[in-house]
Amino acid sequence: MLKKLHIQNYAIIDEIDIQFSNQLNIITGETGAGKSILIGALSLILGERSDSNVLLKNDKKCFIEGTFLVDSKEAVKNFLTTNDLDIEEELVIRREIATNGKSRAFINDTPATLLQLKELASCLVDLHQQFDTLEIGDTDFQREVVDALAGNQSLLQTYQSEYQQWVDASKDLQSLQQQKAAFAKELDYFQFLYDELKEVGLKENELEDLDTELQLLSNSEGIKTALDRTYFELKDNETPVTALLKQLSNQLQGYASYHKDLPGLIERIKSSQIEIADIAEEAERISDSITYDGARVDRINEKLAAGYKLLKKHNVLTTAELLLIQNDLEEKLQAVLNIDDAIAAKEKTVAALLKQAIATASSLSVKRNNQAKPLEKEVNVLLHQIGMPNARMMVSIKEIPLNQYGCNEIEFLFDANKSNRFEPIRKVASGGELSRLMLCIKSLVAKSIDLPTMIFDEIDTGISGEAAKQVGAIMKGLAANRQIICITHQPQIAGKADAHYFVYKENKGDAVKTNIRLLTKEEQINAIAQMLGGEKPTAAAIENAKEMVEGNR
Repeated sequence: MLKKLHIQNYAIIDEIDIQFSNQLNIITGETGAGKSILIGALSLILGERSDSNVLLKNDKKCFIEGTFLVDSKEAVKNFLTTNDLDIEEELVIRREIATNGKSRAFINDTPATLLQLKELASCLVDLHQQFDTLEIGDTDFQREVVDALAGNQSLLQTYQSEYQQWVDASKDLQSLQQQKAAFAKELDYFQFLYDELKEVGLKENELEDLDTELQLLSNSEGIKTALDRTYFELKDNETPVTALLKQLSNQLQGYASYHKDLPGLIERIKSSQIEIADIAEEAERISDSITYDGARVDRINEKLAAGYKLLKKHNVLTTAELLLIQNDLEEKLQAVLNIDDAIAAKEKTVAALLKQAIATASSLSVKRNNQAKPLEKEVNVLLHQIGMPNARMMVSIKEIPLNQYGCNEIEFLFDANKSNRFEPIRKVASGGELSRLMLCIKSLVAKSIDLPTMIFDEIDTGISGEAAKQVGAIMKGLAANRQIICITHQPQIAGKADAHYFVYKENKGDAVKTNIRLLTKEEQINAIAQMLGGEKPTAAAIENAKEMVEGNR
């Protein structure tokens, strides 16, 4: 419940504090005194947008703070836990509007977004303003009313989860079918490209290796001649290098004992002789391994020509890139073969999900249809009670294709004059009729939802007398289990108050400011008497007002 509301520098309010009771709070005052301004300020801490025009003084920020008692309300605790906010017995929501129009919001002194405020407000307050009666003609609102009374919240959540799974699976199936259609168009082309690459039969680095081999074969004659000449000069000449080195080594050997460096030099010459002999043998071996093969050259040129053509066609530079393209094409072709299996499996999934969603939607539909007659009966009784004895409401429920709310289209129909011509509420009900219908419906819905505070801003427009008295009785009944805050012009309703607040204007310096105060019993009787008989009420009006107030105790 809303325990306290503090407003500072808002519209024509300088600064006020309001302590609310936990039952029926009535707010009265002359037209233009600022009653609805209070609701406007309250709506800001419930997540509505604002601007700098709300500032009373342009050099000071606007400050609005509401203190709520949350007790053990699970929805509030879940919100606070989900958003990493402290769970305390009192919940403080604050909104600040700077002089430049920028707004900041806080929940228990932690910065919050407007979206968070709105989500939290939906767990705390139902705010009905003067023009909200139009909402009753909205089919979404009408469906929500029926679901609330039928206790469909949990079942609807289950259905919406199933419906979303079906929608997602259907999208996946459509995507697979589109892929298959796209593959079918390109299948022949992919197959041609793959066959072309497969036919060439490239191996890893093959084009690069063939190019190296071709260079060797093309220069084989020159290479062989150079190697043979190397062998000849080193080992097979009339005076080969190896023989010359051996001769030099022998000559120096006879003088080795005469100089300390000669043995080392002789050893190096012998090593060189061995190394050169080995080089000569290696040159002969390499020369013997090189053979020009014209047929091999032709085969290499043929494969290189095919490979280079593919490189150019696919705009790549290496064998590895061509092999990657070949693998990709193979995967695409395999995907075409596998997609039919994937589509068949997804079709089964979609069918199963649809079947489940239809079953849950049918359960929702049964509960909604079962609730229609009781809702009609209770609303019609209340309408008679609040001065509309000839008015009747009918609930129309039609079957429609599945959507996120089930398979029903729900419409509230209205007949104001027992004509048996029921038309949609939005088309035929007047403003006053809409107000009373909304009150009747909200009074029924309130019993089905755990909402601690309901706020009505002049929902009693267009009624008086006995009808107003019955509206007051309905609100008094609602206040037995929840906090009600009501702005009214009707003395019959004001007389039901557990706490009566009076909004008034007062002159402060050169400015007119709005203020509010909680009335004592005597002040309440006088205020109601003024509502009955004018600024100077008669003794009869005072007595009537006294009877209204004391009859409520």
